Amino acid sequence: MLRRVGDWLDVRTGYRRAMDSLLLEPVAGGASFAYVFGSVLAFILINQLVTGILLAFYYSPSSSQAWASVAYIEDQVTMGWFVRGLHAHGASAMVIVAGLHLLQTAIYGAYKKPREMNWILGVAMLVLIFAFALTGYLLPWDQKGYWATKVATGIAGGTPLVGGAVKELLQGGNEYGNLTLTRFFALHVFVLPALLLGLLALHLVLFRRHGVTPRWGRSADELARRTQPFWPHQLLRDMVAIAVAFAILAGITQATGGMDLAAPADPSSPYNARPEWYFLPLFQVLKYFGGALERVVSLGAPAVVFGALLALPFVDRGPDRSPWKRLPELLVIALLFIGAGTLFGLAKTADARDTNYQKRVKEADEEAARARKLALLGVPPAGGTAVFENEPAFQGRRIFKERCEGCHRGTERKGPELVAGYNSRAWLRDYLMDPDGARFFGLTKGIHGMKPVKFRGAELDALVEMLYAESGGAGAHTAKVEAGKKIFDTGPCSDCHSRDGTTTGEEGPNLGGRGGKAWLVAMIADASEPRLFGEKNEMPKFKEKLRPDEIDKVAEFVAGLRGAEK
Repeated sequence: MLRRVGDWLDVRTGYRRAMDSLLLEPVAGGASFAYVFGSVLAFILINQLVTGILLAFYYSPSSSQAWASVAYIEDQVTMGWFVRGLHAHGASAMVIVAGLHLLQTAIYGAYKKPREMNWILGVAMLVLIFAFALTGYLLPWDQKGYWATKVATGIAGGTPLVGGAVKELLQGGNEYGNLTLTRFFALHVFVLPALLLGLLALHLVLFRRHGVTPRWGRSADELARRTQPFWPHQLLRDMVAIAVAFAILAGITQATGGMDLAAPADPSSPYNARPEWYFLPLFQVLKYFGGALERVVSLGAPAVVFGALLALPFVDRGPDRSPWKRLPELLVIALLFIGAGTLFGLAKTADARDTNYQKRVKEADEEAARARKLALLGVPPAGGTAVFENEPAFQGRRIFKERCEGCHRGTERKGPELVAGYNSRAWLRDYLMDPDGARFFGLTKGIHGMKPVKFRGAELDALVEMLYAESGGAGAHTAKVEAGKKIFDTGPCSDCHSRDGTTTGEEGPNLGGRGGKAWLVAMIADASEPRLFGEKNEMPKFKEKLRPDEIDKVAEFVAGLRGAEK
């Protein structure tokens, strides 16, 4: 039955002859693992196409939905993180294997007559591989891809004569936004694959015409004697190499948990973007130049590198393929690889030593993790940064930023600094030791006069614990709290403050529930209440500016600045 079906297909398609042509192609000089890189590269390209199609089932090329769709793939689609990881790490694998393939063909002199066009097509495909990486980097529409790609389009915009038109074409107008994303998506999914597959087809046609370039130094008789058919000798080696490549790719994907996803792109926030590793050498070079030179180098360095590669077949035109007879030409390629590796190492070392950069990376990672967690609750229709609206403290943070931050954060503060750690044990201790310090009431006009407490050691600890408990801090030590109350009631603190929450008219505010949400609501609404700061108050009455629910949200946000304490 199978033979009859095969005969029927062969009569109509001639597939057996085609298969014989493919599998029985002679390999001059015999099979070799040196020839596997092209097949491995073709396999990785297939991996990119397959995983890209799978991702496209869920991806939405819209600036409002792109990040949300990628977060959905990562966290909710079965094995979505693995598929995306294979695709993302596959891009790196393509660059690596393409580099190895280029190096092998250069060593074997496979760019010499009559294979010049095959070499040129290979260099052109290498350019397209980098273009794939660049366009794909933006598609998640996260902070990392957004800012890195914005820099890249800015560089493209510096091209003499055509730069403005190129930048506008890529951006879809004067602004960087939704049209930019859709154009990069179209390039990544339609234009570049069509170009790459077209060049690959031409590359394979020429390869079939000229065959493999055998190892140098063998006579025609020796090559003929060693010649083997592609099947099974070379195909077996290709399959072994492909299996090893896929195992490494899958292993890296599993070990790294796929590919990271930064927080949603936010054009209003700064971000220290770094390009992917294969663009780091250029990134490092640009550090050494400034002004107009930076733009010249950003465009000139890639042009010089690829120009040198394209010129190689026309510079080295001698018949001898021995590497020892072509040292100057191979030295140029070696210097390109060594230079790129050195610049890559310098860039990574500089980042590793930059403590401020590492701090910002940590903060960005925390923001990304927070966004991913909130996305599981559902992303609002506005998408992107709107995911943070799922956070309970989001509205409070927004109102605080608009209404309160000017007086309580930054160099232009007018009141106590309200930042992370406010009302923690450490903050309370520092406050008691220096009430009129710049972090506290030192910048106010009239709320002065409290002297640093004289208590130390266990007594200071107990007083801090009492105030911590008044603010509603979790895990307050009961015995310390009681000791603190006793110190408060019998010491100088009670001369200016009560802690019952109702007594008014004293020198200082009533400390009953001080720092807790209800106390903060009262403070934000009207800090001039008699039980608070009274006539000494300098803070606006926000009950006249904000709704009760907005005041409640700001109070909840400020109370949450303390963070979790053990």
